[in-house]
Amino acid sequence: MGIVKISDELHDDLRIASQVMERSINAQAEFWLKIGRLAEQHQHLSFAELIQQSLQEARNRG
Repeated sequence: MGIVKISDELHDDLRIASQVMERSINAQAEFWLKIGRLAEQHQHLSFAELIQQSLQEARNRG
């Protein structure tokens, strides 16, 4: 685990999004990082398709 430096503006965006999504700021940041990584790996998929694929993979893991 490490520390990631981000701008104050991005931190404010994280704080607001985390309140709306009822996640901690760290959990929201992890979610955005995961979705960003998946979007780069699967550029042909939409956000909804990325979520659907992630849900299916989680179901398959048990």
